[in-house]
Amino acid sequence: MTSVGVWQPEEVPLTASTLARLSDASEFIDEPTLGLTADEITKWAGLMKLSAQVWSPLLAAESDARLVRLVKFFTVAEMRLPGWEAGARSPVIRIVAELRHRNAYPQELTAWIKANTTNRFLPYGSLAERL
Repeated sequence: MTSVGVWQPEEVPLTASTLARLSDASEFIDEPTLGLTADEITKWAGLMKLSAQVWSPLLAAESDARLVRLVKFFTVAEMRLPGWEAGARSPVIRIVAELRHRNAYPQELTAWIKANTTNRFLPYGSLAERL
């Protein structure tokens, strides 16, 4: 008798080079795939639900300008790319928190996020987590 295994998706580690690639992809925000290949879309979908503990050290090392580009990228990616839905676990929330911590959050970014998403948790996260 053979046992049936359980499929576990491969976890892709979040790295500075991945963030750089996704930041660069924000230049293609009007394209359907945001300038990503089909393999990249599949491979990086899991990044959307990584914990704050994974995101925090990498975000702290990024420039304010790159963080703003990442906010825009992830806001649109969640709406457009299959498997990138994140809800209250969206990396946008973590990136916005980092920008606010630095006092570098552009006020007009909130309106841009709201105009480009239906995720009710963006940009600040769930009320329960903020209390």
